[in-house]
Amino acid sequence: MHYHNYYPVDVVNGPGTRCSLFVSGCVHQCRGCYNKSTWRLDSGHFFTQQMEDRVIADLNDTRIKRRGLSLSGGDPLHPENVSSVLKLVLRVREECPDKDIWLWTGYLLNELSAEQQAVIKLVDVMIDGKFEQEKHDPSLVWRGSENQVIHYFKGL
Repeated sequence: MHYHNYYPVDVVNGPGTRCSLFVSGCVHQCRGCYNKSTWRLDSGHFFTQQMEDRVIADLNDTRIKRRGLSLSGGDPLHPENVSSVLKLVLRVREECPDKDIWLWTGYLLNELSAEQQAVIKLVDVMIDGKFEQEKHDPSLVWRGSENQVIHYFKGL
């Protein structure tokens, strides 16, 4: 898996102070996407074990308390990303049990493969649906267009 950007301190992509990872690769390529540079699977940097370790260390850093991890992109549920994302969220659940996980995807909840569902079973919140420019509403919280749905899986 490649990632385009990693923000160890982020207050924009989910509630509270978070770590945010923007993975590379998106099959949806929505018209009006604000993050087109993440569409190619090989854009950005290779996601190494060192980078995974850094995410865990940042989540556990007591100097800057983070509420959780946000996964966006690109698309974390792109078929080429699922195994690496699953490995990361399993590790967050094991080593950072008090942190929440938010995930943005262009896929719809009811169309996820078994592998994608394995990831979703471990996240607290998923925002699904392609960005639709004609339904764009800048007043929406955590989503760009009104067709996108916020699914709260765990009590927050």
